Amino acid sequence: MRMSRIIGLGCAGWLVIFLLMGCKKGSGGTPTPTPTPNPNPQTPVWDPNAYRAVWLTNVASNALDTRDNIRATVENCKKGGINHIFVVVYNNARTLYPSTVMQQLIGIPIAEKFAGRDPLKEVIEEGHLAGIKVHAWFEYGFASSYSASGGPIVAARPNWAARDFSGLLTVKNGFDWLNAFHPEVQQFMIDLFKEVVTKYQVDGVQGDDRLPAVPSSSGYDAYTMALYKAEKGIDPPPDSKEPVWLAWRAGKLNAFLKRLRTEVKAIKPSILFTMSPSPYPFSLNEYLQDWPVWVDSGYVDAVFPQCYRYDIAAYTATLTQQKTALKGKTDICFPGVLVKSGTYVATDGFLTQMIQANRTQGFKGEAFFFYEGLKDKISFFQGQYPYIK
Repeated sequence: MRMSRIIGLGCAGWLVIFLLMGCKKGSGGTPTPTPTPNPNPQTPVWDPNAYRAVWLTNVASNALDTRDNIRATVENCKKGGINHIFVVVYNNARTLYPSTVMQQLIGIPIAEKFAGRDPLKEVIEEGHLAGIKVHAWFEYGFASSYSASGGPIVAARPNWAARDFSGLLTVKNGFDWLNAFHPEVQQFMIDLFKEVVTKYQVDGVQGDDRLPAVPSSSGYDAYTMALYKAEKGIDPPPDSKEPVWLAWRAGKLNAFLKRLRTEVKAIKPSILFTMSPSPYPFSLNEYLQDWPVWVDSGYVDAVFPQCYRYDIAAYTATLTQQKTALKGKTDICFPGVLVKSGTYVATDGFLTQMIQANRTQGFKGEAFFFYEGLKDKISFFQGQYPYIK
């Protein structure tokens, strides 16, 4: 109502009657209903079918420490618009569920901190109650341990160790590595995946920049060198990045991934089989991850390249590289966005820029690393993320 119309009634009594009736007659005598406030002035602009995912880990986070923490974590994810959770199930030679495979290998069925519980089961139950899909994330993949000389796995199976040209255990950025080309190592990883898919109602399984992967400096163990010589007729070159040698090893990882997918899908055809590799071509040159082949060959249902950058110019450049590698298949690619690492937390402005860059390049969703960042910035994820174009 406008004040001029109220005054035009000429009487305070009429005003009271009008207010009680909740409507007035205009100059033409037509009743005018009182406007009803819009309870939802904005509608999310995101694609409802796209991944809006977050990685959930036990490192630098207490999210998995109790059932109550898991419940609160899932609640925050729901508030933040997350529809897929990638929960860690394997890292640093430990599982976060009671594992027969690990019990048989190293005599420890679950990470000691979680003995007597089953965090994977708890996340699945709470996630499904909230309508969120839960994926088992095999974080360490073919990395055996972190700065532990191979850890308990290599101690139990010394012939599983990856070797560099000097014959030493392959170590890169602090991570100790298993020989990703050895059939026993490959079977171990397949057994872990199949164990999870068989025992749990997970919606998906995921490897990352360590699965399938191994540093390109590796491959100089007796088994792999003999295999290369048998197939190529020559010894592997001392240059670990010589093109033929590099491509041969990458091809072996491609074949492993195809087999892993086939065996997992045989158990549960509907399961989402996804990977989160390093950005291409770094992934190939440094870790033998030729993931554009995975996309072209239909080995993955979705891919989440880890486009972790600290300024928009670097992020956009990396995003452009990934789009080129995908050859137009942006519909199954969802860039990995870094929200938090150590003391670093991305600003609202930078997060907005990265998500806008994703949409501009044709990527309909993304995955965020990691949950603690989402929790720190829950107001952004509730109030801004749904409306970024």
